Amino acid sequence: MIKRILLSFAVLALFACALPSRAPVVPNSFMVNPERSGDALKARTAYWLKIGSVSVAPPYDGRSLVYRLGDQRFEKDFYNVYTTLPADMISNAERQWINKSGIFSAAVGQSNSFFPYYTLQASVNEFYGDYRVRPEAVVSIEFFLTVENGAKVNPLIGSNRYTKRVVLKDNTPEALVLGQQQALAEIFKEYEAQLDQYAANLPKPLGH
Repeated sequence: MIKRILLSFAVLALFACALPSRAPVVPNSFMVNPERSGDALKARTAYWLKIGSVSVAPPYDGRSLVYRLGDQRFEKDFYNVYTTLPADMISNAERQWINKSGIFSAAVGQSNSFFPYYTLQASVNEFYGDYRVRPEAVVSIEFFLTVENGAKVNPLIGSNRYTKRVVLKDNTPEALVLGQQQALAEIFKEYEAQLDQYAANLPKPLGH
């Protein structure tokens, strides 16, 4: 009996060693990166603009794509993710877009150590795929442009909110990412026109 038990364990161990190994599941990775095309606008100012923090409201602040399946039902897709956090992804795209617009002398990121006279911050309130009726990409952003003036007056130059909904060709993650990219490009294009108006009549910064 003991020999049979030992033989059975040996057979099971040999069978387990012969099983094919499975590679770990690697999620699909996507980048939302709208690029500005066309000629730059007429330069409005020689000052630099600092692209400040971009805050993203939960549950859209993680790397997972987010789907809205009901009025109160949201799901995260852990198998389809963004290459980086949405806050960093949108901030980089925003900086590149404004640099190409030519409105300011330059648009720099938060890591730059120069003293900022003007700062642009953004809050992303919606960033998901809406599948309740038909597949749509939903992006909503509010921009805040401020001036450094020693707090003598209200530093806020202007706040503007934009919401875009883009109908998707299908319900795949690839279609959602392309839709979000289109929505973000439309928002940047509209805010670029508003930013150009602000830059034409900027309040004097601190010390000027």
